[in-house]
Amino acid sequence: MKLATRALALLPSGTLPVGIGLGVLGVASYVHLAVAGHELSKPGDAALSVLWVIVFCLGLGLFFPIEQELIRHVAARAVTGEGIAPVVRRGAVLAGIILLAVLVPLAAAARPLADKLFGGDIGMVAALAGAFLALAVVSVSRGVLAGMGRFHAYGAQLGIDGGLRAVFAGALGISGMRSPVMFGLILTVAPVLSAVLTLGPTLRDLRPGPAITWMQLSRGLGLLIGSSLLAQLVVNVAVINADLLSPGHPAVVAALLDGMVVARVPLFVFASLQAALLPGLAGAIAAGQFRHFWRLLARASAIVAGMGLAGGLLAVIFGPWLIPVLFGARHILGPADFALLATGTTCYMLAMVLGQGAMAVRRHRDQLLAWAAGAVVLAVITFLPGEVKLRVEAAYALSSLTVALVLGLVVLLRVPRPGGPDPEPGAGQAAPAASLTGETR
Repeated sequence: MKLATRALALLPSGTLPVGIGLGVLGVASYVHLAVAGHELSKPGDAALSVLWVIVFCLGLGLFFPIEQELIRHVAARAVTGEGIAPVVRRGAVLAGIILLAVLVPLAAAARPLADKLFGGDIGMVAALAGAFLALAVVSVSRGVLAGMGRFHAYGAQLGIDGGLRAVFAGALGISGMRSPVMFGLILTVAPVLSAVLTLGPTLRDLRPGPAITWMQLSRGLGLLIGSSLLAQLVVNVAVINADLLSPGHPAVVAALLDGMVVARVPLFVFASLQAALLPGLAGAIAAGQFRHFWRLLARASAIVAGMGLAGGLLAVIFGPWLIPVLFGARHILGPADFALLATGTTCYMLAMVLGQGAMAVRRHRDQLLAWAAGAVVLAVITFLPGEVKLRVEAAYALSSLTVALVLGLVVLLRVPRPGGPDPEPGAGQAAPAASLTGETR
C-alpha cells in the first residue's frame, strides 16, 4: 500500500482520475473492435480499420492541439484569477473553423474517398464526418476541464465515452448488425453524449474576463497542429500504408490494426499522464521552478520507459495468440512483428513526454521540426524494397526513435538548468499569464 502511495506521488496531480477514465475508454475500444471483428465481413472490418486510423490520425492531429492550447491559456487565467469565458468562446470558434475546413473537402470528395478507402461504402464517409464533429466538441470541453484542473470531471467524461462505446458495440453485436457504418457511428455518438453529460463542470467556471485576441490564441496553433498531425501520422499510418501498398489483402490490414492496438496498450496509461503533465511542466516554467521541471520530466520519462518495456514483453509473448482470439484476425503477426510495434510505441511515448517539455517553454517550431524529421524517416523506410508488413513496422519504430532523440536534444539545449533552489510556493505567480501565452519560437 505504501509503495503504491509513493508511486502515485511521483505522478502529476490529476493522473489517477484521468487514468481511470482512460482505462475504461481503452477497454471499450477493445470491445468495440473485437465485436466488429467478429460480426463484420473482412472487407467491412478493413473499412472500419481504415476509418479508425483516419479518425485517430487526422482527427486527433487537427483537434488535440485545440485542447492543448485551451489548457495552456485557461490554466494561465486560473492562476491569475481572470475569467476564462473569452478564451473558451474563441477556442470553440477555432474548433468550428477547423471542422468546417475538413468537412467541405470531405463532402466534395466523398465518392472517390469511399471507392478508394471504404470499398465503395459512402456511408463510411458520413461516419468519418461525424467522428470529426465529435472530436471538435470534446477538444473544447476537455481543454476547459483540464485547464481548470477538474481532472475528476475530465476522467468521468472519458469513462462515460468508453462505457457508451462498449454498450453500443455490444448492442450491435447482439442484434447481429453487419454494417460497418453503424459500428463507425459509435465514434460520433458516444463522445458527443459524454460531453453533454459533463456539461455542468465544463460551464461552471465560465466567467467574463479580459478579451483575448485571435493572435494570442492561435499564434502557436499552426505549428502545434503540424506537430500533432505528424505525430499521429507516425503512430497510425502503418495501417493505411499496408492498405495502400497491399491492395486486395484486407486480412493483413485488419491484423495490423489489431496488432497495433495490442502493442499500444501502454499508450492508454500514458495518456492519463500526458493530460496532467503539460499543466505541471508549464506551471513550473512559469514560476521559474526549473528544478521541479527537470524532476517531473525525468520521472515521466522513466515511467513511460518502464511501461513500454513491460507492455512490450507482454505483447511479444501473448500478442500472436491474442489477436486471433480477441479480434478474429488470422495468424499473420508473430513475435518479431510485436517487438517492432512495441519498440515504436515506447519511443513514441518518450517523444510525446519530451514534446510536452518543449511545448512548456514554447518551442513549438522545434517540436514541429522533430516530428518532420521522424516523418522523413518513416517515408524513406516505408518505400524501401521488401515485405510490406515489415517495412511499415520498422518505419513506425525507427521514425519514433528519431523524434525522441531530436526532442531530447531540443529540451537539453533550450530548457535552463536549475541554478539554485526553487522559489517559494507562490513566487512568480504574476508571470504565468505572460509566460504561457507568449510568443512561440
